[in-house]
Amino acid sequence: MTGNKERQEISVVGRLLSLEALIFVMGAACLVYGLATGTHWKTVLGVIVVLAVILIFRFCRRCRGE
Repeated sequence: MTGNKERQEISVVGRLLSLEALIFVMGAACLVYGLATGTHWKTVLGVIVVLAVILIFRFCRRCRGE
């Protein structure tokens, strides 16, 4: 039973990390698109998303004790 529970937890962590990576890529794409088109709102939104993902990743790493 313990092995199955550990595998489920690893699966959940893997999904969260891939979701985090996807959000980071989307924020970076929004940032680049905003810079390319000169749309200030999209640039600011991209910066906010990228910074939020970085802060969340650092906070979660600290909570896990790594």
